[in-house]
Amino acid sequence: MTDGETKRAAPDPVDPGRAPLLLVDGANVVGSVPDGWWRDRRGAAERLRDRLSRRGGDEELVLVVEGRARGVESLPGVRVVSAPGSGDDTMVELVAAEGAERRCLVVTADRGLRDRVRALGAEVVGPRQLLAEVSPDGL
Repeated sequence: MTDGETKRAAPDPVDPGRAPLLLVDGANVVGSVPDGWWRDRRGAAERLRDRLSRRGGDEELVLVVEGRARGVESLPGVRVVSAPGSGDDTMVELVAAEGAERRCLVVTADRGLRDRVRALGAEVVGPRQLLAEVSPDGL
């Protein structure tokens, strides 16, 4: 997912045979739509996971959840990681562990997280692009 192209990721420049890693900041993406998510954070994370599972794409998709959304189960096509503490810290750890080996794309609008993962070589896009792709009405 890059600016202007959200359907398919470019081949991984480090290892063309390996799928790029697409990391989704669950709290940030869910929080970008004022639909009452704060009343049921886990349910909102599950709805996002379900939409992501229907997305398709060539990336390995990882949804990072935190707080009251912890414990959401993975589905085929979406690995869910429950952050033991800060979701941002967990995302940075995942980029640090994977970034040298393959292309990493991070979906978040969080400025601090954007800066941290870019410093590790990740690309960043905002939630709107992902939501427009997985939800016909952008939600």
